[in-house]
Amino acid sequence: MVQVNWTDSALQDLNDIGDYIARDSLKYAEITVLRLFESVDILENHPLLGVMVPEFENKSIRQLIRGDFRIVYHIINESRIDILTVHNCARFITNTRPFKRKK
Repeated sequence: MVQVNWTDSALQDLNDIGDYIARDSLKYAEITVLRLFESVDILENHPLLGVMVPEFENKSIRQLIRGDFRIVYHIINESRIDILTVHNCARFITNTRPFKRKK
């Protein structure tokens, strides 16, 4: 079984998503954030379930698509996965905190 760790950045993404949705519906915000958070539980037993993120062409950086959101994770080793970011599928991944290109 693999340990799934949420990075601070990914947890902040969930908070931001919840805050945004809560402007219209607190109930739907809670449901969405909970579903996103719980959707990575399957990775504990199936770490390769997600597909490789095409922007990086790296087999250890993978994603789960849940509704309108991409949950991007990094397989550190056979016993650890880090959730890197959660963001809307319409956004470019290179514009998210963990992948922002430094100038």
